[in-house]
Amino acid sequence: MDQPQRRSLKAQTQTRETKFGHYVGEFLTPGIGHMLAQARCDFVFFDMEHAGFSIESLKQAVRYFEAAGVAMFVRTPCKDYDTIARLCDAGAEGIMAPMIKDAEEAARLVSYMKYPPEGERGIALSIAHDNYYAGDTPVAQRLQQANERNTFFALIETRDGAENADAIAATPGVDCLWIGHFDLSASLGVPGEFEHPVYRAAFDRIVAAAKTHNKALGRLVGSVDEGLADLQQGFDFCCYGTDTMLYQRVLMQGLNELRDKANGI
Repeated sequence: MDQPQRRSLKAQTQTRETKFGHYVGEFLTPGIGHMLAQARCDFVFFDMEHAGFSIESLKQAVRYFEAAGVAMFVRTPCKDYDTIARLCDAGAEGIMAPMIKDAEEAARLVSYMKYPPEGERGIALSIAHDNYYAGDTPVAQRLQQANERNTFFALIETRDGAENADAIAATPGVDCLWIGHFDLSASLGVPGEFEHPVYRAAFDRIVAAAKTHNKALGRLVGSVDEGLADLQQGFDFCCYGTDTMLYQRVLMQGLNELRDKANGI
């Protein structure tokens, strides 16, 4: 089957067309990129915050998804310069930083991803992030190209982040607002109560901020109905399911059906 032409993350964030993707936090095999490509995923959410993936795992993942034509962003385990710059050097096209609380923090993290004059990232060329390029393109042009390619996802999942959502969305270099619903609900004192008025108000504030500043908006959803509800509210990045959730769900459904029917044999 022919694969669709790959669209960069930056290009995806610059349109409000719907993009569909999947979360990978457990299963990293050489075939995972092509599996997602065959499912027609536009992007993959690769998690290094709540998963055991190492920097070496990331370097492999970059090539698996690159070969399959699936754009990848990485959720970093922390917000330190050393970590974010290193993930970018390893080839991460997009960075999602957790628990963004305000515009100042968002701007600082963007600067960690960008080369001068836009940021403060240390320069290392002809390594993984630029595919070991050995040509004679001027350095200034190469830095500009890297800055244009890098994409930042601001994960808003705290009370402070929701209150400051408009200012975060207005921050130069922020390409997408992403709602972390479980942490957001817990931060608001209503863990898991996604219909609670306090949660809905914070959720709606983030959605409104993305629309006001024409920024991409995304969330991880656990069902088709959840995804459709988000799309109706203006989300354009729909990340369907985690790898472990989908594997376990389908396995349990099949085995339960087999057990039920086996009793009648």
